[in-house]
Amino acid sequence: MDFLMNSAFAQASAAGPTPNPVMQFLPFILIFFVFYFLMIRPQKKKLQQEQTFLNNLAKGDEIYTKSGILGKIAGQTDKIVTLEISDGVKIKVLKGQVAGLAQKLFEQTAPKAELAKK
Repeated sequence: MDFLMNSAFAQASAAGPTPNPVMQFLPFILIFFVFYFLMIRPQKKKLQQEQTFLNNLAKGDEIYTKSGILGKIAGQTDKIVTLEISDGVKIKVLKGQVAGLAQKLFEQTAPKAELAKK
């Protein structure tokens, strides 16, 4: 019986001191910070820029929607934008569906067309 007790004590003393709990969670903390700086923070910044853009829309701006409709703002409320897509043809879309200014849409495609000509 004494033989079994000695091996049990030997195993307990071989384990050594218990590690610091903070050091055990350090990899999880580091992963959280990496996710924050690579995913969460840029997404918040992009949402803030989009909200600022939507708040600065004015009557007469030419815009495009996320569904691909181009038009000029004829009127707007807090949540709805009235677009004039042709002379006398107006539609109402949700303000959150506005994707950007039409001018910037055409500026992005212009350099590609110039490269194709060369």
